[in-house]
Amino acid sequence: MSFQITLSNEVADALRRQRPVVALESTVITHGLPHPINIETALAMEQAVRDGGAVPATVGVIKGEIIAGLSHEHIEYLAQAPAGRVRKCSRRDFAIAVGLKQDAATTVAGTMIVAHKVGIQLFATGGIGGVHRGQPFDVSADLIELGRTPVTVVCAGAKSILDLPLTLEVLETHGVPVLGMQCDHLPAFYRRDSGLPVNQRIDSAAEAARIIHASHALQINHGILIGVPVPQEHELPDDVIDPAIQQATDEAHARGITGNAVTPYILGRVLELTDGKSLVTNQALLVNNGRVAAQIAVALSELTAVPKPMA
Repeated sequence: MSFQITLSNEVADALRRQRPVVALESTVITHGLPHPINIETALAMEQAVRDGGAVPATVGVIKGEIIAGLSHEHIEYLAQAPAGRVRKCSRRDFAIAVGLKQDAATTVAGTMIVAHKVGIQLFATGGIGGVHRGQPFDVSADLIELGRTPVTVVCAGAKSILDLPLTLEVLETHGVPVLGMQCDHLPAFYRRDSGLPVNQRIDSAAEAARIIHASHALQINHGILIGVPVPQEHELPDDVIDPAIQQATDEAHARGITGNAVTPYILGRVLELTDGKSLVTNQALLVNNGRVAAQIAVALSELTAVPKPMA
């Protein structure tokens, strides 16, 4: 059985016409944000992509069917699912979800796989996974996927609950270029600047498109990471976010929480410890990343457009 993916009519038409398309993940709906904010944010991200000139393709699995271009009904269905019922779907999980006809929400890695298979080159998310603090062998599948799947991921860097220096080391090992959109350092999700240098600063969507185009022409077959700082008015100061992350991380260790349960737990506790401030920041960066990814997708589409024959 081949890897079957269902495209919404809008996404199928856009790809056929070589219009710019941006993939969006669905774990933000099921594991990242509370209801009904998850629905509002998912739809706001899609609107931001449209505002940027591209077609959004939210990816997910509904009763074993992999879909690129979830409908509003699909998004509401996933958003209202009871906790624990929707599988968090990375590379290892597709066969299980499809074979057992489960509902599943795609992670960064899972969304990259689907996007690549259908020909979508840009993907917007909040922050990628990475290496967990104090657990150097707990490495997110997102990093491995970036090293082998040629999709460009636009994000606010890696989540600042992670070990960011080690995360960059793993990306380097896997040959992943890390670019900074109008910044010299990797963004740190809630914060605009981690202090860790990127491989290359870029100052426009056109520059990003040229690098993506060159990467595909070289056929090196790796992803590209583009870090976009959270809008300045939504950045959380160090004295608010750092103690919250440290406390949440310590609590996770004390409770013995490991694997893919770590990030949702810590993000949930950070939300509580910051009295909801982290949620506002999370929503702002998600929408901003969707808009920037769309602008890059448009620039890439213009760069690679096939000239029409002269009449």
